Amino acid sequence: MSAYQDEIIIITFNQDRVEDIHISNIALTNKRKIEQIKIFPAKHYIINEEIVKRVVKSIKSELKLRLLELNEIEKERLETRVNYDLEMLHEMGYCRGIENYSRHFDNRDVGEKPSCLLDFFTDDYLLIIDESHVTIPQLHGMYNGDHARKKMLIEYGFRLPSAYDNRHLKFDEIEKYMKNVIFLSATPSKYELKKSTQVVEQIIRPIGLLDPQIFIKPTKNQMDDIILEINQRILLNQRVLITTLTKRMAEDLTEYILNRNINAKYIHSEIINGERTKIIRELRNGEIDVLIGINLLRECLDIPEVALVIILDADKEGFLRNSTSLIQTFGRASRNNNGMVIMYSDTITKSMKIAMK
Repeated sequence: MSAYQDEIIIITFNQDRVEDIHISNIALTNKRKIEQIKIFPAKHYIINEEIVKRVVKSIKSELKLRLLELNEIEKERLETRVNYDLEMLHEMGYCRGIENYSRHFDNRDVGEKPSCLLDFFTDDYLLIIDESHVTIPQLHGMYNGDHARKKMLIEYGFRLPSAYDNRHLKFDEIEKYMKNVIFLSATPSKYELKKSTQVVEQIIRPIGLLDPQIFIKPTKNQMDDIILEINQRILLNQRVLITTLTKRMAEDLTEYILNRNINAKYIHSEIINGERTKIIRELRNGEIDVLIGINLLRECLDIPEVALVIILDADKEGFLRNSTSLIQTFGRASRNNNGMVIMYSDTITKSMKIAMK
């Protein structure tokens, strides 16, 4: 069963000789005999033999130097791993984790950046960065996150140091591709504002977004108050979003609300995309009344049926409760004419003041 077609290939052998080749549908109800067939490789990344020879020589040279730096356990681990990969390269033209040797294949220097899709663009392309207040920090962080993970593998002899060079671009490398850029964001950060020669503010909202009413309530007896607020929205056939700080809190709060005979579900990073879409559809259709999550209730979640957004621990300053995050969360209530935001907090932070203003 190949990945690139729906039919099944049936090959009948007599010892080491092919007797028959048949093509069939999945149910095996429509079988037809054929004389020959081309079967494409499972791996598409197969290297020219001459390049493999050069790469094997380069990897062996790096391995020799690296083994001098390791203790006996790590030395044996790395030598076994790399020699197995080299044997696979020699015999098959690929090995598992071949991307970790990319520097050798590309003939790059140590630390030299890898090529990327943007290298194929001409100088006059326009780069549009959507939701830039989130995208830019992600671009800042992706190299360091990858480097930290690889550091452990390299230090303990699972990978050669050249694995570092199978990497994301550093932010200063990404900036070199930012020749003609438009940053799009409802809440641009200092970086975008500093980099921009022109800031265009959208005053008129073409899709009729409204500023929701915003209220601050004390945390004392907040659970009883939340249940009361939810029941009022249910009577009006409206939906409620609740944002928490942790996955555990989202799960516990969902259980608490379900025990009050209210249909509720939670969303967080462990919920797969297909299931996430299904849950949002259930909320819109009225099969559930309350959706509880963490930062998944921010950008790009447009549900006009939502009339109330509840923010728990609004005064816990940090990434999820800074002014940008709060403004984006408020926006989830702006799709409804009766949109309202309730922040449960015993103090009013600087971020809360900025967001409300």
